[in-house]
Amino acid sequence: MTKAGAARTDVLEEHAELLHAYARHLGAERGRSAHTSRAYLGDIRHLLAFAAAQGIDTIGDLRIGDLRSWLGAQADAGAARATIARRAASARTFLRWAEHTGRIAADPSLRLVAPKRQAHLPEVLRQGEASQLLDLAATRADDDDPIHVRDRAILELLYASGIRVGELAGLDVDDVDLAQDVVRVLGKGAKERIVPFGAPARRALESWLAVRSRLVRDHSGPALFLGRRGRRVDTRQVRSAVHELLSHLPDAPDLGPHGLRHSAATHLLEGGADLRMVQEILGHASLATTQIYTHVSVDRLRRSYEQAHPRA
Repeated sequence: MTKAGAARTDVLEEHAELLHAYARHLGAERGRSAHTSRAYLGDIRHLLAFAAAQGIDTIGDLRIGDLRSWLGAQADAGAARATIARRAASARTFLRWAEHTGRIAADPSLRLVAPKRQAHLPEVLRQGEASQLLDLAATRADDDDPIHVRDRAILELLYASGIRVGELAGLDVDDVDLAQDVVRVLGKGAKERIVPFGAPARRALESWLAVRSRLVRDHSGPALFLGRRGRRVDTRQVRSAVHELLSHLPDAPDLGPHGLRHSAATHLLEGGADLRMVQEILGHASLATTQIYTHVSVDRLRRSYEQAHPRA
C-alpha cells in the first residue's frame, strides 16, 4: 500500500464510529436508500481524507476555507460540476448533522456555495417514437415467450406511469390495482404514492400476470416482475430490455428506463397536463424539479418552429 493509501486508511479507521453513526442517521432517520447513503458516505470519506492531508484531524477544526479548498481541488482535477455540487450538498448535510448531535460547536458550511450545475435538458422520445417502441414490444410478445410478455408490460408501465426503474423493480403483485388502473409505488425517502396508468398498460399487465406463473419458483415471493430464473427482476435487466428494444428504432435516441420517465412527463405536459399533477405522478419533492420538462417542451417547440417557419 502506498503512503497516501495508508494515511487514508488510518483516517477512515479513526473516524469509523463517526461514519457508522452518520450511516445509521441516513438510513433510519432520513430514510435514504442504500444507494444514496453510499454516495453520501463516499463524499464524506473523501472530505475527511482531504482534511487529514491538510493536517486537520478532527471535524471540529474544519473551517469554511478548508471546505472551499476541498471543492477547488476537485475542480482543478477536472471533476464535473454535478459531482462538485453533490459533494458540497453532502458536506452541508453531514456538518449540519454533526452540529445538531453536538459533535461540533458550529457548522462551517453555512456559507459554502458550490458551482451551479449546467442545465442539460433530458433526451426524450417523440410521441410517434414512443408508439413505435410499444408496438414493437407488443409484436414481439406475440411469440408467447414470458420474458417478452414481461418486457412489454414493463415498457408500457414505465411510459404510462413515469415511475423510476428502481420503483418498478420493487413492485409486488398486490401493488397493482387493475380495477382502478393505479399502481402503489414506494419512492424516494420511503414515500408512498398512487400513480395512474392507462388501458394499454392494463392490458399488457393482464397478459403478463396470465403467464407469470410459468416463471414462479419457490424463491419468487410477491415480486411483480420476475427474471427467467424466477427471481425479482433487477434494474440492470430492465435497462437491458429497454435498450434492446430501442435498438430496433434507428432514428430514436438510445435511452434507458429514465428516458421513458422523461418522455412520459414531457408528453403529459405537451398534452395539457397541469404541472402540479405531473409533479405528483413523478414523486418530485420540489416543483422546480418538474419544471425542467416545461423547458423540454419549449425547446422542442422552438426547434419545430425554426424548421418550419420561413422567417425563423
